[in-house]
Amino acid sequence: MTYLETIRNLAGNPEGLEHTYREAVKSGDEAAFAEAIEAGFTETGDNLLLAAWHHRLAGAVTRTKGRAVAWSWVLLAGLLNGLLLWFISDEQRFNIQVVNPLTHQSYTVMPAVALLAAPVSAALIALFLTLAGKRRWARVLAVVLGLGAAATYVLLLLPGIWPRLYQEHYLTMMVLHLGLLAWAAVGLVALVRRGDQERFAFLVKSLEAFVVAGLLAIAGGLFTGITAGLFDALGIQLPTVVQRLFIAGGGGLIVVIAVALVYDPRLAPAQQSFDEGLSKLIALLMRLLLPLTVAVLLVYLAFIPFNWREPFENRDVLAVFNAMLFAVIALLVGATPVHGAELSEKMQTWLRRGVIALASLALLVSLYALAAIIYRTASYRLSPNRLLLIGWNLVNIAVLVVLLIGQARTGRQAWLRSMHRTFAIGAALYVTWSIAGLLATPWIFRNQPAAVAGLPDSILQVVYQRGEPIVLKCYGSPHIYLLEGNQKRWIRDIPTFEGQGYRWSDLSFVPCPDLRLVPDGETIPPGSGPPPQP
Repeated sequence: MTYLETIRNLAGNPEGLEHTYREAVKSGDEAAFAEAIEAGFTETGDNLLLAAWHHRLAGAVTRTKGRAVAWSWVLLAGLLNGLLLWFISDEQRFNIQVVNPLTHQSYTVMPAVALLAAPVSAALIALFLTLAGKRRWARVLAVVLGLGAAATYVLLLLPGIWPRLYQEHYLTMMVLHLGLLAWAAVGLVALVRRGDQERFAFLVKSLEAFVVAGLLAIAGGLFTGITAGLFDALGIQLPTVVQRLFIAGGGGLIVVIAVALVYDPRLAPAQQSFDEGLSKLIALLMRLLLPLTVAVLLVYLAFIPFNWREPFENRDVLAVFNAMLFAVIALLVGATPVHGAELSEKMQTWLRRGVIALASLALLVSLYALAAIIYRTASYRLSPNRLLLIGWNLVNIAVLVVLLIGQARTGRQAWLRSMHRTFAIGAALYVTWSIAGLLATPWIFRNQPAAVAGLPDSILQVVYQRGEPIVLKCYGSPHIYLLEGNQKRWIRDIPTFEGQGYRWSDLSFVPCPDLRLVPDGETIPPGSGPPPQP
């Protein structure tokens, strides 16, 4: 039962209304209760009890409206964040390198700013929330130390991952994982009270901040492009240091401004404004996209039988699948109101039906994507990308299942509370898997140089660069060999090569003299006779 329905039933019961109000305060729903009182008072107009409550809580309804942004703290934290990101965006000085343990050659894998942007920005956002709101210096310190420890862990264990391809996989996925941990760290500072509604309100505000940051980034990109074009028309090339100031420095400023525009640091998440300005527009947009997304997924599922093998064979399609599932989860969060009083009962009924329909279709797509990635893992082998994506798929499936079970159990009266509970659990699952993937992956894919010790440098280079299978060939020779350990296994012919599941893209070319130095192993298939030399 919504607060508005409860207030209608208790319109002549002062004791009951007082009890409901106290329960709302305990659960962090004071603002929702106040909005429901306002709606009930507007409906009746002549109810003295509701009139008294209306005047008593008038401030609670309007206190978040027309707030002033603490621009002094915004600019301080934003400019500091921008300067830090500008400083570490110098790829010549700050990049992530690894050393081949076999040949001792070093490689640049990624600019440092790509990995560190989210932790640094989270620390400065936490600083802003503390300076402009309640002083939570212990939490800010915990955020800085925790994110610093996570980033240090990634960098220290990165060189031990084998082969180099997997190092790149791990770093790329850690950009996402550290980003989620950075978001959770901001939540640690922002959340004052416990409760599912508080956590869900933080999720909604996070989504709003992301949308606002995207809009500001588009505007900033247009400004940067026009500025560069004006100077280019004069034959002046902006120095790299200035370009980095616009891109990295401006990006650091934008993320803090985006948070400040949608979030009041003085209030708990559930007490924020959700029914005015940009917040109202974003929620409306999400709700309008909900039926469109349902229609798109219905059409897509109808076409799956005609192209069902595509995700099983095409890695790019699988990546799109996972991005789509994250977008669906975000859409479900954005479309769900924080307070029941934001929408009429009829609107809530239709919204609930849309949420259930979208979650059901997304669950089918999630299971389809999970089957595809498990197939690719079984067909090839486990890699950091596949391991982590399997985990993310399982988390998405768990969230959708919990959502549907919760809606089936609670029914229409308590559907909103169930949604808040679902996404509070989901947020915990996302953070848990982010930590687990970050910690476990380097140990699962550890360095194994001893298995190929003594091979020629050209072959060691291939071993370090590529994951299995390692299929070798030299120019001028028709023979193909599979490298297993420190032995080469001759593959008898092309049908055997293709029958083993190998592709021409698996081939690596090495000098023939080096390939002849590798000891011979059992032929493929066994018993094919003496293996020819390249």
